[in-house]
Amino acid sequence: MAEPERGIRAIRGAVQVAADTREAVGEATRELIGRLLPANGLGTADVVSAFFTATPDLTSELPVLAASEAGWSAVPMLCAAEMAVPGALPRVVRVMVHAEMERARPVRHVYLPGTTPDRPAPAAPGGNRPG
Repeated sequence: MAEPERGIRAIRGAVQVAADTREAVGEATRELIGRLLPANGLGTADVVSAFFTATPDLTSELPVLAASEAGWSAVPMLCAAEMAVPGALPRVVRVMVHAEMERARPVRHVYLPGTTPDRPAPAAPGGNRPG
């Protein structure tokens, strides 16, 4: 029997952090990555790389440090601040994980309470947001 075809897939996730403290950012990041891999039937060894972002109101800790402490120390990771966009959700850590997985397996993105897969609609001319 042939092995299932595998490839690199991108998996997204987000978590809202309770407060801008080192502990809260670390706890939220660990919760996010602790749910993202099992939801996709993956282990840390399947992760190729991870790109974290944090909203500009989170400055107390880098999500990559929490991920490294949670066992992702061998995973190449990068962290960046998101743009400050009026109306955006506050205190959010987002991640895009690139992982090797079966191509036929559906990707399960993980959005924890307080977050959404949808970004805010761009502001209309004059600064008003549609609908």
